[in-house]
Amino acid sequence: MSPRTAPELDVDALVADPDTRVIVCCGSGGVGKTTTSAAIALRAAEQGREVVVLTIDPARRLAQALGLDELSNDPAPVPGVGTGRAADGTAGKLSAMMLDMRRTFDEMVHGHAPPERAQKIIENPFYQTISSSFSGTQEYMAMEKLGQLVATGTWDLVVVDTPPSRSALDFLDAPQRMSRFLDGRMIRLLASPARAGGRGLRKIVEAGFGLFAKAVGSIIGGQMLQDASAFVQAFDTLFGGFAERAEKTYALLRSPGTAFLVVASPEPDALREAAYFTDRLSSEDMPLAGLVLNRTHPVLAPVSAARARAGAEQVGGPGSQIAAAVLRLHADRVDLAEREEHLLTRFSAAHPSVPVTRVPAVAGDVADLDGLRTVGDLLAGDTTPGSAATGS
Repeated sequence: MSPRTAPELDVDALVADPDTRVIVCCGSGGVGKTTTSAAIALRAAEQGREVVVLTIDPARRLAQALGLDELSNDPAPVPGVGTGRAADGTAGKLSAMMLDMRRTFDEMVHGHAPPERAQKIIENPFYQTISSSFSGTQEYMAMEKLGQLVATGTWDLVVVDTPPSRSALDFLDAPQRMSRFLDGRMIRLLASPARAGGRGLRKIVEAGFGLFAKAVGSIIGGQMLQDASAFVQAFDTLFGGFAERAEKTYALLRSPGTAFLVVASPEPDALREAAYFTDRLSSEDMPLAGLVLNRTHPVLAPVSAARARAGAEQVGGPGSQIAAAVLRLHADRVDLAEREEHLLTRFSAAHPSVPVTRVPAVAGDVADLDGLRTVGDLLAGDTTPGSAATGS
């Protein structure tokens, strides 16, 4: 299928639709997800919506482009946004934040437990380890934060910038992974003394736990085992609430009000990753809005590469060297554009129903709101080269 007949992704229609409540940008590293997320959020805000953009990318580019010194775990208003560029004069709002995984986990504990128990959990060394380094915790906390933002009702659009590489879709597995961890055999054994009911049963369980503790303690260390057991027993009553909240956020991601944008660059590896994301989202019944193809190189003049190279050989007279160089550069640009068309053709042939928008590469870097506005214009289909580039 020719990419010219692929459906066009209408970004403005997507962000203007009041039923669109969440936009998730995912893709491999270095393809422009952070810039795309910020540009979409800014464009939506300046069209009258109240928007918050959440990044879980540790890079600081988003804060810099938005004119903020830094981003924290709390949404901060972006200065210079809110004067309103909407046709009806409506003034939107834009806030931005970066996920603090440990702090979000702490907030969850405080939200589910009485103050004394919450403090006991948070001070536990085993908790301090898993809250900052357990596999899947970042994605789980990203889902928790997304759920919190939507639940407040403060913003009518949440834009999420995901981590690079395939981990960008790990949040789809986060509820199941966390549930498996919390319901795993080791966790059940650690919690057994607290869960045992009658005195006789408790003695049997504690005897079995003693054998288990001796075996595991010799591997991971007695103190760590004690910390883990104390953590699980204090945390035991919170398991159900955590799993329930994660499942609600997972349902939110699958709802019609959510839109996933797969972001890629016109390179083989990036488009292979985009195909992986697209297939995975389809298999999970997630609402895919389309593909954003960043840093494309459209042909600037209707002159073939062969004709340009032939012309470069034939020019003569004053300025001929410059003219020949320009023609050769154009020929190289045509070759590059054709390679990009071929890659996109292959993607669209495998995914014919996925809408696509192309964002041309332009000179410079995105360092301020004007740069993000330029990117937003390009995302919406205004292909006039501006002064910003869809960097990372």
